[in-house]
Amino acid sequence: MELVDACLDRIAQVDPSVNAMVTVAADRARQEAAGADRTLAGGQSLGPLHGLPVAIKDLQATEGVRTTLGSEEFAANVPAHDAGIVARIRAAGGIVIGKTNIPERSIGANTVNRLFGATGNPFDPSKTCGGSSGGSAVALATEMAPLATGSDHGGSLRIPACYCGVVGYRATPGVVPFEERTTPQTYYSVQGPMARTVADVGLLLSVIAHRSDRGPRDPMAFPLDATAFANLDRIDPADLKVGISEDLGGVLVSEPVRRAFRRRVERIASVVGRCDEVAVDLTDAAEVDWRLRSDVFVTQYHEEVERWDAGFNPNIRSSYDGALRMPMDEIAKARGRQMELLRGFQALTDRYDLIICPGVSVSPFPWKDLYPTVIDGAPVENYMAWLTLTAAITVIGHPVVALPAGVDEFAMPFGLQLIGRTYDDHRLLSMAGALEQALADDPMTARPSPDIGRLLDSTVDLQDVAGTV
Repeated sequence: MELVDACLDRIAQVDPSVNAMVTVAADRARQEAAGADRTLAGGQSLGPLHGLPVAIKDLQATEGVRTTLGSEEFAANVPAHDAGIVARIRAAGGIVIGKTNIPERSIGANTVNRLFGATGNPFDPSKTCGGSSGGSAVALATEMAPLATGSDHGGSLRIPACYCGVVGYRATPGVVPFEERTTPQTYYSVQGPMARTVADVGLLLSVIAHRSDRGPRDPMAFPLDATAFANLDRIDPADLKVGISEDLGGVLVSEPVRRAFRRRVERIASVVGRCDEVAVDLTDAAEVDWRLRSDVFVTQYHEEVERWDAGFNPNIRSSYDGALRMPMDEIAKARGRQMELLRGFQALTDRYDLIICPGVSVSPFPWKDLYPTVIDGAPVENYMAWLTLTAAITVIGHPVVALPAGVDEFAMPFGLQLIGRTYDDHRLLSMAGALEQALADDPMTARPSPDIGRLLDSTVDLQDVAGTV
């Protein structure tokens, strides 16, 4: 009960300054916490998340708790059933503390919508927290909850984690069952855990990746022992061979991010056994991504497009309209190129334990901008063009940890992507935990925490979103 009360108190104190927790399940959370205390006192067996509050992304259905998808259309929607990921959390003893803000329908890397407004970055509420799992990242960074759920299409777990100084994990597709998927086989749209530490991410992953006795109701989910994620291996960083790429072969990365990344590489090189710059070329991934998203968007939205009003999420509308114009042979060629990129990257992970690159191409920008329109003086073509650092990893399907690594020259959180071998998720998280500890020993690279006092003095109007969505 004490932990739930502490989280609810923090939400009441801090959320007005950041607008991360859009629905708070206070009464139900307290009731469940009291039940958890009785279970503990009675000596009954406990689940791995017994009594732990969990913030749930507002994309994921929660029985009895409002689930809006960040859309006015679903403002009063109270589901009768939990999504699979939520059901597994509850079954493990987790307590749903509330729902976290997202862009409308969870499409976009800036957490702003017409229903709830914007979620501000806890280090500067005038700037974006990233998206689409932005509310979850902010809730974690400000200690509204110890654990949170997210999902990732082209970076929706990783970008907010990097922008808010927390850990996000995009597992190998199929590790976390996704019963609600609309496309049977795709690297897109995975669900995953977020927390303040790698170990806590592993704990939550051990629950949300669990397979029921009846087997997973997701055609991509493959057999595995999810409980192993709760106990990561102890790894000596000196035993690791690490490949480094500043820009994945030439994708858009700003000069300030490059400078910050080089400083982190110096620290990493001092603790690992081998640290090499590697020849990786994922520059085609942006075009591949844009084409492969086409059938995903049409599949997901074709039945509802007639209901969209003039203010509907422009990210979705532009992607959908572009998809309808996309020739089938362009999609077919993109699938062939995807396989070539995948094989090339697999060859790298055969030689190195980890490939490390920056998490996001730019420092957090004002949330009133849908996306950065200019980077280092060059125009940005569309809302996906600045996201290739994360979207490229989606295209090749490798698991990746977003790991906080101090702050940049603008005093905003800076994050790294640690990319591992497909289906080797336990080892990737174990290696990430080892590097997390090594970075924590250096004040320059330790996980940053927001100044709560300064945050409470903020006067940013997070409801003034006219013209931004």
